Parts: sequence; structure tokens; C-alpha cells
Amino acid sequence: MAESLRKNRKMRIALTLCAGAAACAGAVYLYFHNPYDYPLPCIFYVLTGLYCPGCGAGRACYSILHGQFLEAFCYNPLMTVLLPLIGLYIAARMVDWVVTGGNHIDRKINVKFLTWVLVIVVVYGVLRNIPVFPFTLLAPEGLWQIL
Repeated sequence: MAESLRKNRKMRIALTLCAGAAACAGAVYLYFHNPYDYPLPCIFYVLTGLYCPGCGAGRACYSILHGQFLEAFCYNPLMTVLLPLIGLYIAARMVDWVVTGGNHIDRKINVKFLTWVLVIVVVYGVLRNIPVFPFTLLAPEGLWQIL
């Protein structure tokens, strides 16, 4: 299967269009379904009572889809900053895969950069759970304390 995908550009284009359609369908669903009305609980939060680095991301994406970027930043500042980079990576990776059938993008990303992103995400996940004033701002909706 993988070899036939590598050789067949039309199949790669079709799969990319299907993935894009699924992403658009998810965005349309989220646009019309407020996460407050239809919540998806964070399993990490339910089990531990602690915020994971992604807590608030659904509400932040909902806010971004409605053009409310400050509100999105208040729900999850790190995800709001990283989302354009993630989107750019996915778009570049898909174009590379459709055109060449291979993966030439990942080799061009510096491992030190990826390590720093991972460290920042882990430190962010720890800091947003410290119940002291400057760190409580990192919790979902925490920035509303000062805005």
C-alpha cells in the first residue's frame, strides 16, 4: 500500500483532499457547537485534577474560528502561539508528500528547535498548575484575571 501511494500521485492528491475535507468538517462542527454547551472533558484533568498543556485548546480553537483571538489567547496562550506553526508544518508536509511522495520536510527541521518546543510545552504544563498568582494566569481563562 505504501509503495503504491509513493508511485501514484492521483491517490496522494485524493487522500490529501479527503484529509482537508475532514479537517474542514471538524472546523465547521466546532464553529457551530460551543465547547461550553458540548464539552469534551480532558482525560488528564479528570484523572489528576491538573491542567495538561492542551487544556482550553478546544475553547481556544472555537474562539479563533469566531475571530476572537484575545479570548483564544486567554484559554490557552501556548496553543494559540503554536497553532500557526503547526498549521504551516502540516501544509508544507502535505504539499511535499503530494508532489514527491516522500518526506523531505522533517530533515530540514532542526532537532534543537524541536527539543526546545518540547521543553517549553512540558514546562508550560507544569507552570500552569502552580496555584500562585503569576502562574495561575496560564490556567484556562486565567488571563481574564488581569484583563
